[in-house]
Amino acid sequence: MTIYVSAGDVTDRQAATDMLPDLPDLADRFPTITNVWADGGYTGTLITWALAVLYLAVTVIKRTDDITGFVVLPRRWCVERSFAWLPRSRRLIRDYERRPDSSEAMIRWSMTMPMIRRLAGPRPA
Repeated sequence: MTIYVSAGDVTDRQAATDMLPDLPDLADRFPTITNVWADGGYTGTLITWALAVLYLAVTVIKRTDDITGFVVLPRRWCVERSFAWLPRSRRLIRDYERRPDSSEAMIRWSMTMPMIRRLAGPRPA
């Protein structure tokens, strides 16, 4: 739906305030987007800002401190799984791009294959 590539010194909250204003432009195409799941890096004023300005409810999924080892957190695994699909494209294994817009284009190009497979449905036997 939207991709935002930033420099390494940009925090998650700063990047989200730059990326989320693009979502109202997508509201005509995706009117059912009303909730955004985020991890613990997106707490703070971003939640109230997104609700007041964009009418989006941001649900923060936090990991509790008493859990040790790997634990699957609800809804967060969807994002992690999507990130795991990206290195299937050889171009994204290393960071070859010098500009953020070319990195965004490579990510869009890389994600077309899983999207096409979903749209095409199961293969005939």
